[in-house]
Amino acid sequence: MSLFLKTKDFSVSGEEFELHHDQDLDMLVTKPQPESLDLYYESEDYISHTDAQNTFTDRLYQFVKRRNLQNKIQVVDNQVNKPINLLDIGAGTGDFVLTAKKHGFEAFGVEPNNKARELALKKGVGLSAKIEEINTNSFQVITLWHVLEHLPDLEKDIKTLVGLLEEDGVMVIAVPNFKSYDANHYGSFWAGYDVPRHLWHFSKTAIAKIFAAHQMEVVKIRPMLFDAFYVSMLSEKYKGNKLYLIKAFFIGLWSNLSAFFTKEHSSLIYILKKKK
Repeated sequence: MSLFLKTKDFSVSGEEFELHHDQDLDMLVTKPQPESLDLYYESEDYISHTDAQNTFTDRLYQFVKRRNLQNKIQVVDNQVNKPINLLDIGAGTGDFVLTAKKHGFEAFGVEPNNKARELALKKGVGLSAKIEEINTNSFQVITLWHVLEHLPDLEKDIKTLVGLLEEDGVMVIAVPNFKSYDANHYGSFWAGYDVPRHLWHFSKTAIAKIFAAHQMEVVKIRPMLFDAFYVSMLSEKYKGNKLYLIKAFFIGLWSNLSAFFTKEHSSLIYILKKKK
């Protein structure tokens, strides 16, 4: 592997990290990968584990999250004839599980962060801390919304999840795309890297190759259009730009426009099924 770039944890610790390029898989790997990774999530600034609306950025995140919930459930609904059961990995504060339940799924969620699980419980959503705590042993749909990049033992966790998927089941995975225009534009300031919480940084080639080793194939790829704007906004803030909203809007817009030709959006949703 070769050094791709140096960056730092802009949101929590300020520590520096390196991204190394795996040429065979065409993916980036965060180095070093901290042993006590949980410490980098124990912050009020890590909004995925809170329902905070203290700042404009917080409120914008919650707005985008609400809009994305409907888009996410539509993606899932389009893959199945009749909702049966669903497992959401990295369920955060439980909003997607709650939305899936409202749309007729028997939905389960796994979230290792205790604070996030407590917030989910206040919404009436009970989440498990580990996959092993789930009683159901097969699922029609398994979702990972910006979670795959967080998994410390990538190959082992993928093998476990594939084993839980029904033969005709669907796995839906959303991840940032380091091949996007905004990633290239912002370089080490790109918020999609989010080191060290993001341990892996995927391309289309990487997703296809990694899951092919588990007898899974990508059957469809969908963009997450809102991500280009939100990630650009955070990236501009990391750069210290006081007019971050204006600049982020134009960079996000151009990223989405250019992706209509390159197909390399800021974040991508992969629909995967088991090979026949």
